Amino acid sequence: MPISLSARSLPSSTNQYIKKENYGILYALIEDEERGTKVKRVFLIVLDSFGIGEMPDAGAYGDRGTNTLSSVSASPFFHIPNMEKMGLFQIDGVMAEGIKAGGEHTAVIARMTEASKGKDTTIGHWEIAGIRSDKPLPTYPDGFPNEVIAEFIKKTGRGILCNKPYSGTEVIKDFGDEHRKTGNLIVYTSADSVFQIAAHEEEVPVEKLYEYCRIAREILQGRHGVGRVIARPFTGKSGGYTRTSRRHDFSLKPPSVTMLDQLKARGFDVAAIGKIYDIFAGKGITEHVYTSGNAEGIEKTLDYFDKAFEGLCFINLVDYDMLYGHRNDIDGYAKALTYFDAKLPAVFAKMRGDDILMITADHGCDPGYTVSTDHSREYTPFLMYGKKVEPENLGTRETFADIGATVLDYFGIEPEFPGRSMLKSL
Repeated sequence: MPISLSARSLPSSTNQYIKKENYGILYALIEDEERGTKVKRVFLIVLDSFGIGEMPDAGAYGDRGTNTLSSVSASPFFHIPNMEKMGLFQIDGVMAEGIKAGGEHTAVIARMTEASKGKDTTIGHWEIAGIRSDKPLPTYPDGFPNEVIAEFIKKTGRGILCNKPYSGTEVIKDFGDEHRKTGNLIVYTSADSVFQIAAHEEEVPVEKLYEYCRIAREILQGRHGVGRVIARPFTGKSGGYTRTSRRHDFSLKPPSVTMLDQLKARGFDVAAIGKIYDIFAGKGITEHVYTSGNAEGIEKTLDYFDKAFEGLCFINLVDYDMLYGHRNDIDGYAKALTYFDAKLPAVFAKMRGDDILMITADHGCDPGYTVSTDHSREYTPFLMYGKKVEPENLGTRETFADIGATVLDYFGIEPEFPGRSMLKSL
């Protein structure tokens, strides 16, 4: 169970050698030793959209030939030696430009199959946590039906603009001026199961925009239960509108138990970094912190290695998807992966004896697939590393839920969902 640290002083013989910023982790180490206990922690990092090749049913999703990793590896900015050493390129079916995989690897590796119907953020994360979705969340390629829009207008007292699939940056360029003149909200969607509301911060204060999103979330239930309602505030003047960092997602509540619920129920900590809290509508999470992008997300993750907690730290790094995959920016995607990989030595250095690091993804978003800028139906990678983890290639798994089962197995919990642990006795 989680350890509660006492407020006593450090031993004087130790004090003179320890920097103040290390006190938190030192307290934990001292009490662990005195109690004779092992504090178990799992750091689960989702590289949002980092697919590794099309799944057999990709054609049904319009994604035949997609391979996010293969496309990104062609960039001259692609350099990920640490994940290569862990075994990324030895996962089943992985293809990368100019890389010949072989030899020993340092992590447990596997290719993850999405068993759910869909290819979006919500479905992917839910399955990682144990929920299999046999029906895809609803999408609206022709815009939202009148029954939805009419109720939204009635309850908000504002008209709407657009109501069709649109690029988030283009929609404010094309409708921003009219929005400012009329006060009407810009409502749009994408190939994902989302209802997005864009509004200028001077026209609609951010908290008011959030209120409108909560109204939409109440309306969009049942057969119209989209995965996320997203607030998209923007600023600037005509011809130069830009989205701000105060985006907020209002997600559908997970319909059944997840690994997060089971961990929390047993008294373990469940910390969420990035948009994890929103994806699960806060369900099963004990603390959370939002981030402005990958760089901050990585720094917050490093901070958590220095915190005294026992349980799961669940992280989403969103820039791969939001900034690069959806914009067909191969070099930007490659640079972001290279940046993350360069931070891994700092992660390894902070890992304690019983810590486990897991790296995976929730879907693909191939920046080299010019037919579309949407998510792609791809396998995802799984890398599991720790000082006591024996490297092994576990081939191709049947569901993302094996990750959730593995996390629970480490904490001695039987999963209440289908999924097979990939953890051997440590």
